Amino acid sequence: MIARRSGLAAALACTFAGQAARAQSTAWPTRPVRFVVTFPPGGASDIVARVLAEAMSPALGQRVIVDNRPGAGGTIAAAHLATQPADGYAIILSNTAPIVTSPPLYPNLPYDPVRSFTHITYVGAAPMAVISNLNVPANDMAGLIAWLRAQPAPVSFGTSGTGSVGHVVGTLFSQQTGIPLSHVPYRGSVPMQADLLGGSIRLAFDTLPENVENIRAGRLRAYAITAPARAPSVPEVPTVREAGLPDLIALNWMGVSAPAGLPPAIAARLHAEVTAALATAPVRERLATVGVVPEAMSLVEFNRFVEGQIATIGGAVRAMGLRAE
Repeated sequence: MIARRSGLAAALACTFAGQAARAQSTAWPTRPVRFVVTFPPGGASDIVARVLAEAMSPALGQRVIVDNRPGAGGTIAAAHLATQPADGYAIILSNTAPIVTSPPLYPNLPYDPVRSFTHITYVGAAPMAVISNLNVPANDMAGLIAWLRAQPAPVSFGTSGTGSVGHVVGTLFSQQTGIPLSHVPYRGSVPMQADLLGGSIRLAFDTLPENVENIRAGRLRAYAITAPARAPSVPEVPTVREAGLPDLIALNWMGVSAPAGLPPAIAARLHAEVTAALATAPVRERLATVGVVPEAMSLVEFNRFVEGQIATIGGAVRAMGLRAE
């Protein structure tokens, strides 16, 4: 009899604990949610995060506040997020740089790209663009390659930072063409663009969304995008395959992640709200104008995707021998 009563008491305790946990998770959020962004305002990650924050705030009943923490290929923001409580009040717009390409470059990172996070959902991807200012006397990729080969010293190329996708693409471009280049990392795309437009550097490998406006206005020249198909935002710009560099395809993917240990109910709610936002016409149209193609994935699919990217792209970065500068 005593054993039966103890078992009943334990069962009731588990039931009440489960009900309490569900009540707590369904009450979330009761205060604003902080959306950490790995790059400065004005970049692709910032644009996507602000579009999502605007769409998610009414659905959550709380403000979603964008918090830009740029630097070191996104690792500063990722390291910060990994130390936050796993309560749903701090999330990050994860992307290729801090999760895939930066870890091989920074051997002593204070976070693990898989174990330190709850990867919630895929958002979409943006291609990179091979661009220059108007001082470069080339109108297409063949002309650019010929001009680069003719220079007496390696031309400097700008990127949004060490470990960024632009850094990887620029290095691959150099390896595939046999043309030596000199990398100049910046703390994000915006300061890099200022120097590109001002003439301090003449070549860049950068995410398309940040550069659409300058390309359309004729202030920058785009030679190709690193995607399988042309972008609706700049349909006149060829793909790298069309431009004669078929192995240069690379996309900067973005997703939503939280600290490790996030309660499943909160993870499911975040997944549902981001997915719902991505399905709305205004969000899809806004992202399409800057070259981001939204796509939904389940929690399981996104985690498999992240692990696959770390194995393939991260492995390629290790093989390239890149190091933090």
